[in-house]
Amino acid sequence: MDKTCPECGNRLIGRADKKFCCDSCRNAFNNALNKDHKKLLRNINNRLRKNYRILEALNSNNKTKVTKMSLSQRGFNFEYFTGIYTTKAGTIYYYLYDQGYLPLDNDYYLLVKKDIVLLS
Repeated sequence: MDKTCPECGNRLIGRADKKFCCDSCRNAFNNALNKDHKKLLRNINNRLRKNYRILEALNSNNKTKVTKMSLSQRGFNFEYFTGIYTTKAGTIYYYLYDQGYLPLDNDYYLLVKKDIVLLS
């Protein structure tokens, strides 16, 4: 039984475990598979990226105090974050990947950067 390329339908020639007829078909198939199909998901990812870039730009020293107005003027949206860390004392940090913020009194925020060790 002949196997065919899942992208273009051409007959596969060569190795028994070959899945695609060429690199362009393999790339096109995987790009279509991994594409964000839903507008909501794409918008959320864009919002997270924007928030991350804002925190990264303002937090050059890995620990910075800024005003809420400073974040808001740059377009920061406080509804989008990737994680929450609660200390033993009950203090709540909001994180966007490795960039975090802690709401303080009087409309100030402490920006922090978490050291992340990537395991190979």
